[in-house]
Amino acid sequence: MLPLTINDLAPLDTYAKSYKEARQRIIQVKARRRVTVGESIAFLFENRETLLYQIQEMIRVEHITEPDKIQDELDTYNALLPQPGELSATMFIQITDQEKLIEQLDMLMGIDRDDVAIFRCGSIQISGIFESGHSKEDKISAVHFVRFQIPNEAAAILQDPQYATALSIDHPNYRAETPLSQANREALLEDLTQ
Repeated sequence: MLPLTINDLAPLDTYAKSYKEARQRIIQVKARRRVTVGESIAFLFENRETLLYQIQEMIRVEHITEPDKIQDELDTYNALLPQPGELSATMFIQITDQEKLIEQLDMLMGIDRDDVAIFRCGSIQISGIFESGHSKEDKISAVHFVRFQIPNEAAAILQDPQYATALSIDHPNYRAETPLSQANREALLEDLTQ
């Protein structure tokens, strides 16, 4: 995918006037790209459109106008774009009980190891590769970034509805798997062909 540039951004005042419409649109886009695995973990597969929205929102909310700071936002989010032959996702640990937040996060230590999030295409299993720096030895973040390198044979299976595809978590304290919907598959195939 081509990196986002300052030319892709709407001016702050223009975007501020239309952000409600942009929000409604991105809700629809994200619906095709979200996969909830079990009760507490969701993956949002990122593309140019989802990341452009995030940048525009950061600029709007924080009133960023300095070109250097806008470029910093572009650089940060461009790092999340999938490269050729891969899918990239933000993984959210969604814990609603604030009283048990730390306890439940502690139980998920190690969830960002490279053999825990698995993308399955037929009999092919692809381990997610997590971005480092979101966990420490004694503390884990609720947001992680993960990439799945999709070989051509897995992409071909993703296109064929007769084969099962799924996203799973295999952690000692959290095991779950969710089949990809047809809408998920179509959105991810778009990413692999750009």
